[in-house]
Amino acid sequence: MVSSEQRRKQLAREKYLRQQQRRAEARRKGRIRNASIAGGLALVLAAGGAYAAAGGLAADDEKTDNASAEPSTPPTSKAPDPCEKPAKGEPSGKHWKKEPKMSIDTSATYTMKLETTCGDIEIEMDAAKTPRTVNSFEFLAGEGYLDHSPCHRLVNQGIYVLQCGDPTGTGTGMSKDGKVQQPGYSIPDENLDDPKVEKGTYPAGTVAMANRYNAQTKEGRDTGGSQFFLVYQDSQLPPDYTPFGTITEGMDVLKKIAEAGMTPDPQTGNTKPNATVVIDKATVRKS
Repeated sequence: MVSSEQRRKQLAREKYLRQQQRRAEARRKGRIRNASIAGGLALVLAAGGAYAAAGGLAADDEKTDNASAEPSTPPTSKAPDPCEKPAKGEPSGKHWKKEPKMSIDTSATYTMKLETTCGDIEIEMDAAKTPRTVNSFEFLAGEGYLDHSPCHRLVNQGIYVLQCGDPTGTGTGMSKDGKVQQPGYSIPDENLDDPKVEKGTYPAGTVAMANRYNAQTKEGRDTGGSQFFLVYQDSQLPPDYTPFGTITEGMDVLKKIAEAGMTPDPQTGNTKPNATVVIDKATVRKS
C-alpha cells in the first residue's frame, strides 16, 4: 500500500522529470535552430524557412517549461549509408599565420574537384569576383589541407546545405589543442552584392563561404577561413556569405547525401550527415 507521502513524492519526482525533459528538448531545439553555417555562427530558423543570422549557439534556457507546446522537430529516418569507406589517411592539421600571397590569374577559370567517398563534386570558382577566396582554396588544396576531412554538417530543413572544410570534423574549426582557429588566417567577404544572392536566395548549385558574421550585432565580417557550404536546393539566406563557385558536376552526389538524412547531436546542436561524407582528395586546376 502506497502512503500519501510516498505518492506525493512520486508525483513530485514525475513532475521534476517532465520539467527536465522539456528543458532538454528546448535546449535541443534551440541548438538545432541555431545549427551553424560556420564554426561559431548560428542561423536561426524562422517561420517559412527564412533564416536570419545570430551570433553563437543558443544559450541554455532553464525557464522554458512550456517548451513542450512547441512543434517538435520531425524525426530523421536513417537510410542506409550510400557512401564508401574513406581512403586511408588523416587531415594534415596544418595552419598558417598569414593569408597566402596572391598567385592566381584573376582572368582565368579555376575548378576545384572534391573526390569524396560519395562521389566526385566539381566546383567552377569565380576568380574575377572572389580572387582572395579562390586564391586561398588553390593554396589549401595544394597543401593537402582538405584531404581526409569530413563534411560535418547537413541541413535539410529551411535551408538545404552540406557544410565542409573543417578538418577537425566538428564545425568549431579549432586545432586539437584549442589554440588555433583553422586554417590560422581569415579572408575577407567578397561578392556579397552578387545578383544571384542579393534577394536572399542562394540557388541550388551555389557554393559559398561560411563565416562568423552576426547580423544582430553587425560583428564578424571578413572571418572566412576554410569552411564552405554547398547548396543542393534553393535556400533562403541573407546575402552575408561569399558566393564563390557553382557546382558543375555532382549535384546527384549531394542529393544522395541529403536523402540519407542527418542526426542532430543533442550536446552541440550540429546536424551530422548520416552518410559518411569525407573529402578523400581536393585539387584545384586552372582551365
